[in-house]
Amino acid sequence: MAPHFIRPPRLLSGSRVAALSLSSGFVTEVMGRYHAGVRQVAAEFGWEVVPAPNALRGPDYLDANPQARADDLQWALQNPDIHGMVSIIGGDDSVRLLPFLDLELIRAHPKAFLGYSDATVTLTQFLRAGVMAYHGPALLTDLAENGGMHPFVVEGVRRALVDEPQPFDLAPAPEWTQARMDWADEGAQAVRRPFHPGDGWVWLQGERAAEGHLMGGCLEVLDMLNGTPGWPGPELWHGAVLALETSNDVPPPHQVGYWLRNYAGQGILAGAAGLLLARARDYTGEMVGELYGWVRRVLREAGREDLPVVANVDFGHTSPQLTLPLGGRVRLDPAAGRVTVFP
Repeated sequence: MAPHFIRPPRLLSGSRVAALSLSSGFVTEVMGRYHAGVRQVAAEFGWEVVPAPNALRGPDYLDANPQARADDLQWALQNPDIHGMVSIIGGDDSVRLLPFLDLELIRAHPKAFLGYSDATVTLTQFLRAGVMAYHGPALLTDLAENGGMHPFVVEGVRRALVDEPQPFDLAPAPEWTQARMDWADEGAQAVRRPFHPGDGWVWLQGERAAEGHLMGGCLEVLDMLNGTPGWPGPELWHGAVLALETSNDVPPPHQVGYWLRNYAGQGILAGAAGLLLARARDYTGEMVGELYGWVRRVLREAGREDLPVVANVDFGHTSPQLTLPLGGRVRLDPAAGRVTVFP
């Protein structure tokens, strides 16, 4: 049987959303960027963003106190005046929160949690608790985008978190960027980043349509989680459509292949329904070709040449990015070139 996930209540205009520093406390070094994100979220969605008690205590304190970060999540879950949560920024160590997270509390107080990158750890714990979670922009990234939030991001957040639930088709971004800006330069906040024209998706393999619940996140973070008590059991992986992306650490294509071989060894690929592969940040054209070769190679080794795979999808560490409802169902139709989400 397919696993069941509770859908958190929608975040409507007037909702209060807690800003959480579950990973890095870097935000205190770029407070102008933080306030830009708060303003833009209020303007686009009508949400009031409020910092959790420890969220703005700085990188040194939060690095030394992972329990304080977990306490913020649990404060937001239990606080009746908080309706949802957003990750401020990623990092590399939220796996340290695992001993302090309470899955029963997550399930007892299902609220929308939005984030990506190192937030993959927390997103995955929501799924383990049987609650949908949302792989999408963080407060300091696409929500505080230079020159205003991108319409592609606004549409993605609205369809996943704001609108009345109904099926919708994903689409390639009309343009994309990985250009870096100095977030400490408040004068540059109004300057739009340079964008490349959109180049669409790439269907790597598969001919027949398939459907399953969304699982996944950042591959590097999933690798840190793998083998810990926070790793999902086989029953959660079975029948899943995997949504996998790489970070600005730029893991080489062969490393992605090795991680996928681990998934094959666990039986995850054997039971998967499909694969969404994100646009890889800072990859050259040659690296992209190698990546696609490794994906096909590992799936062939696993006997899954039938698995529908669509690559170059806009989620993760390039902008603008989609918001994916993890735990929600998705249908991949290679013949029609469609990916339909059932939130």
